[in-house]
Amino acid sequence: MLSSRRVLLVSLLCVGLFAPVVRGADDLAAKIDAVINGPRYKQARWGVLIVDAKTGKTVYERDADRLFMPASVTKLYSCAAALAAFGADHKFETPVYRRGEVKEGRLHGDLVLVAQGDLTLGGRTSADGKMAFKDHDHIYANFPSGHESEVTDTDPLAGLTALARQVKQAGIKRIDGEVLIDDRLFARARGSGSGPDLLTPIVVNDNLIDVLITPADKAGHPALVKMRPETSFIQMDAQVGTCPEKEEQSITVEAVGSNRFTVRGQVRAKSQSLVRIYPVDDPAAFARALFIEALRREGITVTASPLATPDGELPERDGYGKLTRVAVYESPPFRELIKVTLKVSHNLYASTLPLLVATKNGKRTLAEGMHLQRKFLADLGVPVETISFGGGAGGALSDNVTPRATVALLQAMRKRDDWPAYRAALPALAVDGTLADVVPASSPAKGKVMAKTGTLMYEDLMNDRLLLRSKALGGVMTTAHGRELSFAIFVNDVPLPRGVTASREGEALGKLAEMIQQNAPQ
Repeated sequence: MLSSRRVLLVSLLCVGLFAPVVRGADDLAAKIDAVINGPRYKQARWGVLIVDAKTGKTVYERDADRLFMPASVTKLYSCAAALAAFGADHKFETPVYRRGEVKEGRLHGDLVLVAQGDLTLGGRTSADGKMAFKDHDHIYANFPSGHESEVTDTDPLAGLTALARQVKQAGIKRIDGEVLIDDRLFARARGSGSGPDLLTPIVVNDNLIDVLITPADKAGHPALVKMRPETSFIQMDAQVGTCPEKEEQSITVEAVGSNRFTVRGQVRAKSQSLVRIYPVDDPAAFARALFIEALRREGITVTASPLATPDGELPERDGYGKLTRVAVYESPPFRELIKVTLKVSHNLYASTLPLLVATKNGKRTLAEGMHLQRKFLADLGVPVETISFGGGAGGALSDNVTPRATVALLQAMRKRDDWPAYRAALPALAVDGTLADVVPASSPAKGKVMAKTGTLMYEDLMNDRLLLRSKALGGVMTTAHGRELSFAIFVNDVPLPRGVTASREGEALGKLAEMIQQNAPQ
């Protein structure tokens, strides 16, 4: 038996040992509560869950079992399912077949490019074999964000050019038949996010025309406007002026017919070049035209016109074994596609991933792909009955998740062999992607927080403002004490003051993540 004095001494020692931890947790909770209970969020609602990654012990939670609109945090789920289906090292192959005989360099028949799900076709591949991206990627160039978009320093036609060169090396100098694009890999569908939303297995330059606008040195002179890639298939009428440096600049890109658009407005003298985009109407016809032009640049005579509707039928889907393959293009590893998808929050890629998962399993539709995603998540231990998805990108009306399910996904992914590829694909706080500039580069949390962002907002026409339906952040971090945490933070339904964009809440969530990283107890 211990004496009463010894019992008291042991009790005091225990209090001394554990009080700092409790106090640390309370301090962190108080700091978080001060943010989310602030006056700007009196009409909003928050869902938060932070857990110790090793023990699963809860560090902080608030309404962790309620449904929230996740916006692009949805991509955590679709990318996880696709990464598991294909593997981090999988490479897509895009073949080209000839249908007909070649005599003296002349193909008496057709050339068929078969789309197999390569979503970049070399357009983002840099010299080191990895996929390039910009923190403010061109896919969102037409959407006001407070940042100007950029294009990558890569050739958007690299894949098509490589295929055209192989066709030439196969001894084909003239094609008397058609050039066809087989885009039957999966059933067409629409994406659930902003930007280009027609989902097809053939993608060239994200199925966009980049509009590159360079101001003149002096006000009053016309700006230089170029298309990227340049093609006769698309017509552009541009009239953009150069205004004085202190004036407002504005650019509008408007479709005026099939494959035709106008560019109007003004840019400030001596300002940086601007990027805007024009989504193409028919990705297969776009790719066909670009492929014909690539063949011609390689010196191959093609009698088919890139402007005409192709006069020829595709082979039977299972009939390519009887044809001769004359070229094939290999993509970078699948981990690179996941990286671009998560780093820049690429809606087109994310929306297409469930369809690719479907094809991997002998299916063809978006619904079938989503059912396969459900099975993967359920097997992983994610409580799928508590969440809802209508697509892979995060913009569907039915997209709703709980903080607990999101953290469960992250915790389960940690145990998989493909976790390093998954984690590396997440934006890094104050480093890259959609978290590049939400906190200063001098932040002590720089590179210590890896998380997927999400933004969903609508115009409030009555009040001339924006309604932020969702701002979200889900990922992992290493705290200042070296503790590993998994977390999910959602704020829904924030009316933004007139003139304020979602960047305000992006910075707020960035600072909240920074606060947690610095103040989470040991």
